[in-house]
Amino acid sequence: MYFAFFTANAQPQDIEAIHKQEQVLIGGILQTIDIKGSDINNPILLFLHGGPGTSLIPVSESFTQNLQKHFLVVQWDQRQTGSTLIANVSPEPLTTALLQSDAHEMVSYLLKNFNKPKLYLASHSWGSILGFDIASKNPEQLYAYICISGLIDQDKNARLTIDMLNNWAKENANAEAQEELSHVKVPYKTPDDLFYAQKWLFIHNGVEFAKEDNFKPTYYRWLDVWFPTWLASVQNNRFNQQQEFHCPIYFFEGNGDQQQSHYIVEDYYNWIKAPKKDFFWFTNSGHTIFNTEPDKIQSTLIERILPETN
Repeated sequence: MYFAFFTANAQPQDIEAIHKQEQVLIGGILQTIDIKGSDINNPILLFLHGGPGTSLIPVSESFTQNLQKHFLVVQWDQRQTGSTLIANVSPEPLTTALLQSDAHEMVSYLLKNFNKPKLYLASHSWGSILGFDIASKNPEQLYAYICISGLIDQDKNARLTIDMLNNWAKENANAEAQEELSHVKVPYKTPDDLFYAQKWLFIHNGVEFAKEDNFKPTYYRWLDVWFPTWLASVQNNRFNQQQEFHCPIYFFEGNGDQQQSHYIVEDYYNWIKAPKKDFFWFTNSGHTIFNTEPDKIQSTLIERILPETN
């Protein structure tokens, strides 16, 4: 189920801009995609949002304005997320395998619909659970995979984060933080483990919303839906999975918050083998690079990655 963007008689040299949001049938349900680009002949760049369950569509314009001149930029609300959730609730229980299947189907749909041999794939945070699966199983469909703030070894990440937060709470004589963090067990097993770790990480990083009264009920509504899927999806340490990939892979990582957990990603980059690979530090950013260095994200994709992969 889709809507045509151009006529069957359009020639490859025809230039036609696209600015469209629609619903396509993926995984047996309607799923929302948002497509923006100045020329239909440009390569596709599909973003896989994180969370899981956190749509990028409402904020995507802030980090894709320039990308739209060089790519067909596709944002996708995965099942049980954003506009897709408004259209239909997932009839099947949420599992990592189901979401990965949706992602493979979405890639194939876009390639067929736009008559493209390959596309560029970018993921943020939890989206790497889907991104690495595609890069692993269908590298022939990708010009390159761009992993932004990827999840590599969640248990080690959690240990480093909790150690850092405990030291910070002690140094600042923050009794509330010390009390709540003392109940967090690593590896995380319960919703409380993840909530208190995230709450104090947000506060440590200056996220004011984490101090507000409605932060906890809002976060627990997300946990009620997504915690089992999230927990199952992060059990597999990527160092215990394949080392060699058959498509170019690039890593964007922010280390402006000085957390040691970011260097897990650098270690993984050094460990893997790929036809082309590169690593880019974003020194004014933490986890959410989109918010802090959107211009650098775009210039790196346009000036560094696109010329050497297409």
